Amino acid sequence: MGFFQKISEGLKKTKESMMQKVERIFNSFRPIDEELFEELEETLIMSDVGVSTAEEICARLRKGVKERGISDGDGVKELMKEIIAEMMEGDASLHISTKPSIVLVIGVNGVGKTTTIGKLAANLKADGKKVLLGAADTFRAAAIDQLQIWAGRAGVEMIRQNEGSDPAAVVFDTLAAGKARGSDVVICDTAGRLHNKKNLMDELSKISRVIHREAPDADLEVLLVLDATTGQNAVMQARTFQEAAGLTGIILTKLDGTAKGGVVIAIKQELQIPIKYVGVGEQLDDLQPFEPKEFVEALFAPVES
Repeated sequence: MGFFQKISEGLKKTKESMMQKVERIFNSFRPIDEELFEELEETLIMSDVGVSTAEEICARLRKGVKERGISDGDGVKELMKEIIAEMMEGDASLHISTKPSIVLVIGVNGVGKTTTIGKLAANLKADGKKVLLGAADTFRAAAIDQLQIWAGRAGVEMIRQNEGSDPAAVVFDTLAAGKARGSDVVICDTAGRLHNKKNLMDELSKISRVIHREAPDADLEVLLVLDATTGQNAVMQARTFQEAAGLTGIILTKLDGTAKGGVVIAIKQELQIPIKYVGVGEQLDDLQPFEPKEFVEALFAPVES
């Protein structure tokens, strides 16, 4: 099953909520007037597109409608699709061309971080990459054992120490093992607690120093796992982690379980952080590399009954 079909199915709840309301607005206004834009803006905000992004979409719509002389709902809908497609443009690929390349994965408890790492490892292995995991989330109870289970499912090796060990030391050991074993990609699970931002920043800074010292020329991705069902809270988390860790990308999980898929647009537009993967199910192959154009096509495609 390709990305379009997977994402289309994953966006079903969002389309049934957000896009069907948008469709009704476009079908009920003759002529196109300010009331339409106000109602559309409110609908987008309620669909977790975010206030500033909803305002930006509607501002561009007003301008485009006036410039092009658009007079019907279908024309406005096509223009809106064009605007969102422009917002979503950009490189969403994973940059892992060096050997080894390093992927740090961050995320608060409950977002599906461990599961996501297992799926990402399986995804990369299926692409012919030799993958090594590092269990550097050493403070959360059972995190190491959970990651070991997912390493087994993905069929990749893992480096671990005891619970409570220094995360940077685990990263150091994982990098050394990755070099010795000829790994293509080293994926390190890291703690993502937000209860003390200074401690989090210090910990991530320490890990970063180890990586830059031990693998200064390696490609490095810093990926934040977010739960799509939390909507605008996910945007707030991303903003905090961006300040703390210098994110290179987002992995958005549980997109299939929410009507808040509009948050994808908010994250890209407000934070300018590329979404690299989306989770649209529970299976190993349900973590999909994000394709912006196909996301927009799927969002605006008719809802299949």
